[in-house]
Amino acid sequence: MHTRLSIDHAFNTYHQMIKQKHLDLASMKELPESHAWSSSLDESPSNASSTPDSVPVINLKDPNAMKLVGHACKTWGVFQVTNHGVPTNILEEIEAAGRNLFALPIQQKLKAARAPNGVSGYGVARISVFFPKLMWSEGFTIIGSPYEQARKLWPDRYSKFCDVIEEYKEEMNKLAQRLMALMLGSLGVTMEDVKWGGTQAGSSCPAALQLNSYPACPDPERAMGLAAHTDSSLLTILHQNNTSGLQAHKEGTGWVTVPPIRHALVINVGDLLHILSNGLYPSVLHRAMVNRTQHRLSVAYLYGPPSNVQISPLSKLTDQVHPPLYRPVTWSEYLGTKAKHFNKALSSVRLCAPLNGFADANDHNGVVPVG
Repeated sequence: MHTRLSIDHAFNTYHQMIKQKHLDLASMKELPESHAWSSSLDESPSNASSTPDSVPVINLKDPNAMKLVGHACKTWGVFQVTNHGVPTNILEEIEAAGRNLFALPIQQKLKAARAPNGVSGYGVARISVFFPKLMWSEGFTIIGSPYEQARKLWPDRYSKFCDVIEEYKEEMNKLAQRLMALMLGSLGVTMEDVKWGGTQAGSSCPAALQLNSYPACPDPERAMGLAAHTDSSLLTILHQNNTSGLQAHKEGTGWVTVPPIRHALVINVGDLLHILSNGLYPSVLHRAMVNRTQHRLSVAYLYGPPSNVQISPLSKLTDQVHPPLYRPVTWSEYLGTKAKHFNKALSSVRLCAPLNGFADANDHNGVVPVG
């Protein structure tokens, strides 16, 4: 309970900064000025790279999976996984649950709107406060049990939604631990090397579940589904439906679309793993675009360490030639830093200049779970 309250409090820093503006996006025939983005510079929705460079797709049953995962983390900070062990029916059920939630009338969804002193529930993207325009999306955040918010949406039939959420979180937690073992293993570090408050890495770790909806948009060339950001987590596991929209930024290449692959999952390196790896693994800058005719749905599982545990560069990855680049920081503290500094969060916890370029490259936009 202490962990959840600490994470809730940190996430809530964002919520208090947001001026809520809820529109029924699915019913709008024209793009309102409040959602019309500039078509210039890096914010342009249409400036994705046309190069053949593509985000790695890794079969977790491949004997070389650890090596492949490590290479993808170092070069991209994002990859997709197949044969990940999550039953397909669970992926289909969470997608159906998300569709049913976002298909509710706007007034019904607002019954579960985030409270002034809360985080879980329905609302707009938390990073909205850092941008002059609003985003063409709506979200639903779950930290801890989904019960309280679900019964506001479905007073007499909330149990099925809650069961799906709990089962999905359980599967995501198992996969997150497996991925952490591969990511650390590629660096020559074992899970046993990482002790968090006397608890072995991977057990009793908190997470946030974020459901995002991107309705069909009347003017997608001038709209932004979710603006560029990095995740504050150790890693994020993303399930997206069959509508394209996710884009990742790679240094030297630019924006690259991450195409939906049936039953595959997208894995993002988060800021805390960037710190843990001493800058070897860049946290990936990513964003979501919108579509004129199709609705896009995504479900993000943001996995982090216990909120009171300090994360710092692993000792096995530092020496006199490679000193620690970052000071120790807890997830709760870092979330507070993101809420204040956003695109300068990593530099605010940096101890010295980067040796490999990744740390500088990562200092663009960072974010807590968004919705």
